[in-house]
Amino acid sequence: MITPALRLFALCWLTLALMARPAAAQELARDVDYRVIPQQPVASAERVEVLDFFFYACPYCNELAPALAQWRERNARDVTFRHVPVVRHDSWAPLAKIYYTLEAMGAVDRLHTAVYRAYHVENIALTQEAAVVQWAEQHGLDRARFLTIYRSNETREKVERARQMTFAYDIQATPSIVVDGRYLTTSGMAGPRLLLVVDALISKARAERGQKTLR
Repeated sequence: MITPALRLFALCWLTLALMARPAAAQELARDVDYRVIPQQPVASAERVEVLDFFFYACPYCNELAPALAQWRERNARDVTFRHVPVVRHDSWAPLAKIYYTLEAMGAVDRLHTAVYRAYHVENIALTQEAAVVQWAEQHGLDRARFLTIYRSNETREKVERARQMTFAYDIQATPSIVVDGRYLTTSGMAGPRLLLVVDALISKARAERGQKTLR
């Protein structure tokens, strides 16, 4: 059983690892640190794409979220980044709807980690519409607009697209991070080195593209 103390220890090691040495120093082992998936389309020809496949109910995604936010801020000029909610079962769809509603309202940057807190710390029943709407209103979002977007066909279509991506990218665990539509790593594979492995995969993808770091 993984205790809260052990999870905190792993996260501390993740933070220390991020400060310890550059990603370029990492030597990656295929099928150990990462695996190759069938090439998927990428959004940008100019920058390497990084996709965070997450699930709000996943405790490991919750633990990674603060470090990932800091990593994203440091790499904002150099990569194209986006979150993709994992939808493996119908019961996962309500949490994905929250993400896409926040995205449509321009509130992801402000409230993404707050959703994790609501689920894992505040024990709010985020799979229930009434609880979600109340939570949104408490965080300064317009109740009527939130509900309209949450129930919309557009949001349902985005959730279905996320479901399709979950299987097309062969997402078997969360969090999973996919680099340039080809290289997939997870916290289970890389452990506390996860973001260092991501950095190394970005370097690998950039080299294959013949690009330089945008600094």
